[in-house]
Amino acid sequence: MKEKITNWLQTHKKQVAIACAVLLAAQLGRALYKVLYKPKVEKNIPYVRTITVGKDTYATDYTYPGTVRGKYESTLAFQVGGRITQRNVNLGDQVRAGQVLMVIDPKDVQQQVDNARAAVNSAASNAKLAADNARRYGALFRQGAVSESVWDTYRTQNEAAEATLAQAQAQLATAMNQLGYTQLTADHDGVVSSVTGEVGQVASAGAPMATVVQDGNREIEIYVPEGRLGTIAPDMPCTVTFWALNDVTADGTIRYISPMADTATRTYKVRIAIPSMPEGAKLGMTAKVTLGAGSRTAVVIPRSALYETGGSTNVWVVRDGKVSLVPVELGPYQDDNVTIKSGLSDGDVVVTAGISKLREGMEVKLEGSAS
Repeated sequence: MKEKITNWLQTHKKQVAIACAVLLAAQLGRALYKVLYKPKVEKNIPYVRTITVGKDTYATDYTYPGTVRGKYESTLAFQVGGRITQRNVNLGDQVRAGQVLMVIDPKDVQQQVDNARAAVNSAASNAKLAADNARRYGALFRQGAVSESVWDTYRTQNEAAEATLAQAQAQLATAMNQLGYTQLTADHDGVVSSVTGEVGQVASAGAPMATVVQDGNREIEIYVPEGRLGTIAPDMPCTVTFWALNDVTADGTIRYISPMADTATRTYKVRIAIPSMPEGAKLGMTAKVTLGAGSRTAVVIPRSALYETGGSTNVWVVRDGKVSLVPVELGPYQDDNVTIKSGLSDGDVVVTAGISKLREGMEVKLEGSAS
């Protein structure tokens, strides 16, 4: 077999040489091609969404609808129940302290007064009889005509009769007070801002019938959602605009923030004090309240830009096309945004999306820039 192969090679020596040369040329050509035409590997540089501090702004002021209200308001109610027979005021009427606003039917209460008065007369008669008996038997006891036990009996009866009279007089006074409660009176000078009682209505004790706004200072009442409660504080300045007065504005401050949210709306009542209320601002008039001074600057970024690592809060900042981690100090949250107290300055480019895939010194492209 070996001899056959040797003989074949000698016979086809020229063809084998040509084939080897061709294979060698092919290998050299392939290697030369790889050297001369080596493909370039493009970097996979990710795009990131960013904002620029001082250029891309977020609203730091919030506007709320409000209503002109009195600083002091009294919600008036009957202290006894009954059917309303008179209503002497209407919405917006000016009233004086002690003025009768409504009256309920006093018949039942008047009967209680009559019964109490009769009880007082009866108790007074019994007390007079007991006093006369005690006086007579006292004289007889001093003369030795009756025993001490008899004298003690009549003296005790006298004391009991006096106590019964005092009790009846107290019940009469209570009944007289109840009769006075059938009239709903204003507790101070002011304006009627609401009326819920109507003639013929059966009012229960304690049910609100009317509201009287005391003459004097007036304020603006607004309701702030719980998510923005942390952005306001007492004495915070604000601007109030009155639509009905051709957009007249006035400066005010937050005077009161309710400690509890409204059970239905989950918002907090806030009162705005205005030292110089514009002329023509009537009770119930609508207004627009802007909380926060427009001239105040604040760095506000989306919450999505925050990156928690190592127990600290950071943001990714793009510098010279590369990202670096910068620690920041947070301020109040405002919906989906957060205020930055320190760590950023004007001109800083902050990454707001895709932060989970970044690493220190990584090259990035800004969304919207040319590739």
